[in-house]
Amino acid sequence: MSERPVARALLSVSDKTGLIDFARALHERGVALVSTGGTSKAIAEAGLPVQDVSDLTGFPEMMDGRVKTLHPKVHGGLLAIRGDARHEASMAEHAILPIDLLVVNLYPFEAALARQADYDDMVENIDIGGPAMIRGASKNHAHVAVVVDVADYAAVLADMDAHGGATSFAFRKRLAAKAFSRTAAYDAAIGTWLSGEAGETTPAFRALGGALAQGLRYGENPHQQAAFYRTAEARPGVATAVQLQGKELSYNNLNDTDAAYELVGEFDPARTAACVIVKHANPCGVAEGASLKQAYERALACDPVSAFGGIVALNRTLDAEAAAEIVKIFTEVIIAPDATDEARAIVAAKKNLRLLVAGALPDPRAGGLAIKTIAGGFLAQTRDNAVVDDLELQVVTRRAPTEAELADLRFAFRVAKHVKSNAIVYARDGATVGVGAGQMSRVDSARIAARKAADAAEAAGAAEPLTRGAVVASDAFFPFADGLDAAIEAGATAVIQPGGSMRDAEVIARADAAGLAMVFTGVRHFRH
Repeated sequence: MSERPVARALLSVSDKTGLIDFARALHERGVALVSTGGTSKAIAEAGLPVQDVSDLTGFPEMMDGRVKTLHPKVHGGLLAIRGDARHEASMAEHAILPIDLLVVNLYPFEAALARQADYDDMVENIDIGGPAMIRGASKNHAHVAVVVDVADYAAVLADMDAHGGATSFAFRKRLAAKAFSRTAAYDAAIGTWLSGEAGETTPAFRALGGALAQGLRYGENPHQQAAFYRTAEARPGVATAVQLQGKELSYNNLNDTDAAYELVGEFDPARTAACVIVKHANPCGVAEGASLKQAYERALACDPVSAFGGIVALNRTLDAEAAAEIVKIFTEVIIAPDATDEARAIVAAKKNLRLLVAGALPDPRAGGLAIKTIAGGFLAQTRDNAVVDDLELQVVTRRAPTEAELADLRFAFRVAKHVKSNAIVYARDGATVGVGAGQMSRVDSARIAARKAADAAEAAGAAEPLTRGAVVASDAFFPFADGLDAAIEAGATAVIQPGGSMRDAEVIARADAAGLAMVFTGVRHFRH
């Protein structure tokens, strides 16, 4: 397992970025080139000598290219153990030549998935020969170097130059680890897609795979190592966003930005401008408005203290007016579908402020998976894609909500879906006025949300908290009437909740006694 000279390389790539320069560099180092199909044609057209794999195997490519490298002269050349007498004898008997370097990148299945190709196109983008060769070469990394990423071409040449035209074992081992991980991620994308197509909600095996998007300085805390990986899912958000400026995003930045953008995606930009401000994965202010500037100002008013150092998500293209307002306080990240040139210039004055444009909003009704790790495994569930606009609301009190209250109830429940449980959200005129999140008891969340509203009113010099005359949303049912009592004390006039408690009758009676309107959604939004 020492240095291994590279005398012959097999190149078969879908992504031809850098191919010719790499092939030429190998040729200049005395490496014989073997290739397939379009790769072979490209190399030959560049004036480089190359042997077509069909000449190596003695069999033509067939079945529209499905069968070309699945042959003993290819796999024998990759899997043969150099120096093993029996392997050497088999190679001599069957005229198998060793392959010392394999360069393969796979059919673009993930790209087909991202563009939502039709079923037949997806199937045709499943690579068979490529993964088979990659796995063979990777298993035999004691003797063969395998490259699956165009970004590694320069490193291969550097390692060869450092070892007199050979590759080192340590380098081959790193390449093999990357190659096995690549085929695992590739197969995970295929398995997930095909399970969905087959209607399998709980397949017997669930594979996860992703490509490194960014190495992070650390995780939630400085002593934790972390990285950001992209999956094959084409969902607008932090994974699709382009960072236009600012410092490198941290683990917590990415987590909070994802939370903010998922929530703002609940607001149709054709209907209203909307702004979400998130701190530590929870919204501290959410509002609709006639403009992004107005939506931001109203969201900020909910909890201006927590908003300091927060994440701002917008559902429309960031304009100059909104940008000028947002940069007035310290903000970690702004994310929007796009940003005007004027807005970009305004944000640029804050060199550390990250500005991300995601290209589109996430669809709150779309399916998908949510994954959570636990000791010894992980939990997988479908994304919470229930949208309040699609729910049939049931009025359970003597008084029905007014049209204005009903609009605010829907708004509040839309927000509560994205607040950590137990969640209580007070809203008024299309803006949050108090948010209680993540408490062990629902009554505590109700009290904290009211206290937040009182603090914001005091800071603004208001005569009373905006919870007076507001509506309240609960992500789950009230197990006791005490949580509702806290909302009544805060001044709420209407309530939206899933219902389903053994004490629903008691809670409804309490609402009736206080003159509140209450509606049941029948859908719970726990978020842990």
